[in-house]
Amino acid sequence: MLKRPKITIVGAGNVGHSAAQWLAAKELGDMVLVDIIEGMPQGKALDLRQAAPIEGYDLTVVGSNGYEETAGSDVVVIVAGIARKPGMSREDLIATNAGIIRSVVEQVMKHSPNAVLIPVTNPLDAMTYLTCKVSGFPPQRVIGQSGALDSTRFRTFIAMEVGVSVEDVHGLVIGAHTDKDMVPLPRFAHVGGVPLSALVSADRITAIVERTRRGGAEIVELLKTGSAFIAPGAAIAQMVEAIVRDKKRLIPACSYLDGQYGERDVCIGVPVVLGAGGRERIVELPLNDQEREAFRKSVAAVREQIALLKL
Repeated sequence: MLKRPKITIVGAGNVGHSAAQWLAAKELGDMVLVDIIEGMPQGKALDLRQAAPIEGYDLTVVGSNGYEETAGSDVVVIVAGIARKPGMSREDLIATNAGIIRSVVEQVMKHSPNAVLIPVTNPLDAMTYLTCKVSGFPPQRVIGQSGALDSTRFRTFIAMEVGVSVEDVHGLVIGAHTDKDMVPLPRFAHVGGVPLSALVSADRITAIVERTRRGGAEIVELLKTGSAFIAPGAAIAQMVEAIVRDKKRLIPACSYLDGQYGERDVCIGVPVVLGAGGRERIVELPLNDQEREAFRKSVAAVREQIALLKL
């Protein structure tokens, strides 16, 4: 009998639940939702199961407040953590979420030592680095969700500007997963093979880049009491699908660099090929001087975050 992949999502809040819904819709594997809030992951798992007869996915979805039911997971998505609150310093946020990540990773190592890990907790790049160090897993099996989300926002705004199907739009965002330090790459963007610069004026490209950088902040401002979760969930599902179905998708994601792009011992967003087992390779783009300088500054910002981890 063919065994379905097993996918665990740690953190069953809005992003975790959204990811689970997208994963179920794609029928990617059996799922376990984990959260410390009693009853919450169990309720959301049951809700997803009750939608199955309508949507036609034959999956097992369970909720848990522990990790025993996650044993033998092929992929573990880590969404657990807190958002930055008013008055909270960046140092406080990093310290709090670092403690959560350490606890989660220790449990994952115990129950699913061969899993591919996808950290989503912010600050994303620092938490991905911490996951690499705490787990001791090969870097190929720790890939943070960053550029997958930032790039879909970039592609969305390009499609809106040009007035074409999103299916024909391709674009990459590398660098840190922050408003200030991400690096959209309009020079590599195209619509059905036509360079973006042939379809959109320079000033409008600049506007698209700036809106991409504030893609998440714009949603926070509109919602007023929350942040994005539908697109982040879809971006997680895209990464998980590439891994469990060995699709070898080229997707920007936060990855450990060991000499690539001239950087070492840092995790940051770069184009990677995702397939069975996780990151199969890093794709090194021929960046021009301006792009390379922006990427260098982005790396420097991530290193400042990593220093706060005091590893």
